[in-house]
Amino acid sequence: MKVLGKIINSWEGEIKGELLVTQKKISFLGDVDPKTGRIIDKNSDIYGLSIKNKIFVFRSGRGSTVGASILFGLAKRNLAPKILICVEIDPVVLSGAIFGDIPMLAEINKKALFGLKSGKIGRVKKISNRQGVLEVD
Repeated sequence: MKVLGKIINSWEGEIKGELLVTQKKISFLGDVDPKTGRIIDKNSDIYGLSIKNKIFVFRSGRGSTVGASILFGLAKRNLAPKILICVEIDPVVLSGAIFGDIPMLAEINKKALFGLKSGKIGRVKKISNRQGVLEVD
């Protein structure tokens, strides 16, 4: 499966890792433990799992502007995902990715979320300066 997206915060080389996928919007303030990187929202389909070093695929961000600071803090404590991949660009997630120097790919097709599964191994590559692709076997 190949999923195309718009490069928001660039990276060097190829990013390879385990996917963590949710259909839901994420609030980094309240849904993610800033000390561990684990999902603490008990209503989440990925409750208890860690975003650390994952290819984190989600619909969009939601909630407080403090979420950008949470993402930045996760990056500084080496608890951030390898890359953030989302359907909708959220300014809170965008600023957190930029400040935390976390690669980001956005505007993927919403239907792709249903075909991606947590635990699979994916690779994210640049196609051009503006477009990237997530490839999953």
